[in-house]
Amino acid sequence: MRNTQPSTELPQMARAVSVRRLFRHGNRREQLTITALWLASLAASIGLGLASVICKWSGLPLELGGTELYITVYPPLVICLLWTLTCGWWWGAIPAYLATLTLALYGGMPWPWALMFSAANPLGFAVIGLGYRAIAISRKLTGIGAMLFYVQLSFVASIFSSSGALVWCYTNRIDSTALLPIWQGWWLGAFLQSVFLCAPVMAVLWPRLEHWQQARPQLLADAGADPRGSVLRLLGCVTIGVLIYGFVTLKLADNLLQVQAAGIPAALARSLEVARDTTWAFYWVFALIIVFIAVFGYHMFIHWQTLTNKLLSDLRHANQRLYLLAGTDSLTGLHNRRVADERIAAEWQRAQRLGLQAALVMIDIDHFKQINDRHGHPTGDEAIRILASEIRALSREIDSACRYGGEEFLIILPQADADGAYTFAERLRTSVAAIPVPSEHGAFHFTVSVGIALFDAEESSHDAWIERSDSALYHAKREGRNRVVSPAAVAA
Repeated sequence: MRNTQPSTELPQMARAVSVRRLFRHGNRREQLTITALWLASLAASIGLGLASVICKWSGLPLELGGTELYITVYPPLVICLLWTLTCGWWWGAIPAYLATLTLALYGGMPWPWALMFSAANPLGFAVIGLGYRAIAISRKLTGIGAMLFYVQLSFVASIFSSSGALVWCYTNRIDSTALLPIWQGWWLGAFLQSVFLCAPVMAVLWPRLEHWQQARPQLLADAGADPRGSVLRLLGCVTIGVLIYGFVTLKLADNLLQVQAAGIPAALARSLEVARDTTWAFYWVFALIIVFIAVFGYHMFIHWQTLTNKLLSDLRHANQRLYLLAGTDSLTGLHNRRVADERIAAEWQRAQRLGLQAALVMIDIDHFKQINDRHGHPTGDEAIRILASEIRALSREIDSACRYGGEEFLIILPQADADGAYTFAERLRTSVAAIPVPSEHGAFHFTVSVGIALFDAEESSHDAWIERSDSALYHAKREGRNRVVSPAAVAA
């Protein structure tokens, strides 16, 4: 017998909007709106990327608390990052790549270097996309937890994307002492724009987009089955990003100190050298600690996921047991009336859709009140159990047997014609009549009346199907009981 059971699913990670599914399953309005917005974003990214080079928005000095910092203003980053956060990596990576490629070629960068240089921001976006695929956390950046997660991802993504600064300085033959403002401006500017421009927009925009995506799951790409690989890659990216940040920062500062040490007294130069060596020693110790934290964090995640999977599995099994209890008749172990109505409706729709045959068989114990009055209710319950056992023994795997009332049973026979349904009903009637029921007054036999109703595609609902089976059962009772009434007999 078929059994539909509830399932408990793992929390879903971020899922991208699939271009293929958008144009296969999306409506015309969705296709036109998303395509128009994306093309407009592509044009705006290319135009604003060129403006950032023409207007020299790179490495701008910024005084903060007596310290001079450098930032780069790059508007395409905000546009493309929003596409990455809302629709997926490819949606933001393509315009980001094309915008950077355009400004690189405009600045005279050779083609091979330009192709590599343009991958800087998409590389940073990949870190953010990986983070949201690995960890199920909201992109509505209003809560503290969601915001802290996003800030950390943005920092690591900015470090990865700042590799483009090294390519830019190399191809433009910029002196190593002038590299720090460009490199710091790149990652710090990207980080500040991500946090102070993208985050507020996501806080406002994401709730509506999330509601749309939940209502249109057919437009989303499939989610990964196991997040372990994504978590491992995320931890690897975070570890590498932090180590690169520390190494490059110290290396660039080291270059500046070497230049400055040429014009200062030897004693002071020696002090600077000792401070530099101490800083490097601290860096390597810090690097080991970071690697340890990453490995420990991964093992903690695996342990947490194992426990979570076990809890979810136990919950799934508990839900299945509750579902079975809620849909099972306690006396017979068959489905109860609630499940019967669901199964009848489902079979009626399936037969209607596919043009298949099906039959309903309704059964009632003859003179059941007399059995209870003469032999007692426990004996009446035993008669019900005997009937249920015979129904279960004679039913096919695809059939659904239910206790529909006190002594009334209903069986759904998919793909059964009139002859098949009648043969089943007659075998059941004769089998039940031959079984003795023990009681205090001696063993006795009981009989059943059976009514059959075949599926009729002309009917408007499954309720009419049930009514016809009940009417056939009524005819069997009226004609003397202990008999099977087929649809032809009812019509006559």
